[in-house]
Amino acid sequence: METTLRGVGVSHGVAIGEVRHMGTAVLEPPAKQIPADEAEREQGRARQAVEAVAADLIARGNLAGGEAQAVLEAQAMMAQDPELMADVERRIAVGSTAERGVYDAFAAYRALLAGAGEYLAGRVADLDDVRNRIVARLLGVPMPGVPDSDEPYVLIARDLAPADTALLDPALVLGFVTEEGGPTSHSAILARALGVPAVVALPGAGELVEGTVIAVDGSTGEVFVDPSAEKRAALEQAAAERKAALASSSGPGATSDGHKVPLLANVGGPADVPAAVEAGAEGVGLFRTEFLFLDDSQKAPSEEKQVEAYRKVLEAFPEGRVVVRVLDAGADKPLDFLTPGDEPNPALGVRGLRTLLDHPDVLRTQLTALAKAAEGLPVYLEVMAPMVADRIDAKAFADACRDAGLRAKFGAMVEIPSAALRARSILQEVEFLSLGTNDLAQYTFAADRQVGAVSRLQDPWQPALLDLVAASAEAAKAEGKSCGVCGEAASDPLLACVLTGLGVTSLSMGAASIPYVRATLAKHTLAQCERAAAAARAADTADDARAAAQAVLSGE
Repeated sequence: METTLRGVGVSHGVAIGEVRHMGTAVLEPPAKQIPADEAEREQGRARQAVEAVAADLIARGNLAGGEAQAVLEAQAMMAQDPELMADVERRIAVGSTAERGVYDAFAAYRALLAGAGEYLAGRVADLDDVRNRIVARLLGVPMPGVPDSDEPYVLIARDLAPADTALLDPALVLGFVTEEGGPTSHSAILARALGVPAVVALPGAGELVEGTVIAVDGSTGEVFVDPSAEKRAALEQAAAERKAALASSSGPGATSDGHKVPLLANVGGPADVPAAVEAGAEGVGLFRTEFLFLDDSQKAPSEEKQVEAYRKVLEAFPEGRVVVRVLDAGADKPLDFLTPGDEPNPALGVRGLRTLLDHPDVLRTQLTALAKAAEGLPVYLEVMAPMVADRIDAKAFADACRDAGLRAKFGAMVEIPSAALRARSILQEVEFLSLGTNDLAQYTFAADRQVGAVSRLQDPWQPALLDLVAASAEAAKAEGKSCGVCGEAASDPLLACVLTGLGVTSLSMGAASIPYVRATLAKHTLAQCERAAAAARAADTADDARAAAQAVLSGE
């Protein structure tokens, strides 16, 4: 009998196939005491396992490339954390086996993060994955990971660690469903990059029986268990129509009456560029530069290395627009040489621009490298700062850009409600705004973007969030300047129309989403988008806002 479940759709498309569950390692090794003379040997085993897992994560990152590489390298740094390793060795010294020492040390760190309610609690899934990989290696059991199968399937998991998501084979994994996670979690972002339909935050997903046929709609968040032949046919027809619409859509982003909305790509480095070019991106709306700094947590990359990496991206978009975000370190992206390790709440502490202003030499080197990378190229370079709170922040960043001799537009990211509320003030110092809707939602609703339990508050359709977007866009229009969206909200085709109606001047997203957004925008006039935006803002809930916009755009 067909039943319908609903989670949060995070990656477009329809997948129909049999359920396969994610394999897991043995989570808790036996507790037994070892003689004192075996401690040194066990400590050596622990160190070897940690280094092997870190090397494996880095190798997976090299294979995956792009944004996935940065995520996996961050996990490798987590595995090699010196304080964690010191705790492991202390536990072994008083009688624990290597695997038990690892398990208990990671458990203590996990409890510390979760209990403190810190932003880093959103990385618990990543921490658990690292622990399981180390323990599995020490116990000699299979690593956690996707199941072996010769036939395509739909993957079910409690959550997916980046190491699993990054190397999913779309030819075998038709789609995936998780019990936890949120619309802006690492897994969701990587799923969109892969073009794999995905639904997260689905209660009871783990109870789906192995081999059961399900249909996953990554756009609506619906999961149909044992779908009828009629339902399967309807879903397949809708998917086919969507695919045909994508194939017929090309060229610059615009509404049906010719209002231009440049569609740009979010990239993590040179490896992401080919997919962006293939999707017809009109430039880059968010070049995350963190990937370059994650290679070595002890020091910043040299100016020469930065110039080389930046130039590869800039060269890919001759006469196009490339918006570079300077290093966003802190919170979930700690770097030993920059971020303090004892902050009680890193997400509300020294993060982003605050970190760079505390280390002006790192900021200056990056800005100088960007200036050199752009020399002689016809690209339209724009550089923006993360986590700008007010005009003082904006002025400090603009002054740093001028002092470094950077010939580009300077901008500010709107990720903090204060920046949206005082956007006109900030625009006295910079030339454009870019809305990072992921963090803006997190800070607006006090809802960690990695925690599935508060996923409804991370929904970019929340009317309060749309109000902040509108305030920013209206301020930019009043100042004669631009206001783009580079957060994951831009990847939702229906929401892209609403954002356009709110006055947003460009949309940036993962490359896989560009064709969907281009095709949907082309179906509607600017006036329809404006009416949909007004209807969405008049609603009281995210679901009602979505339904109201859909009704306007479908002519109901």
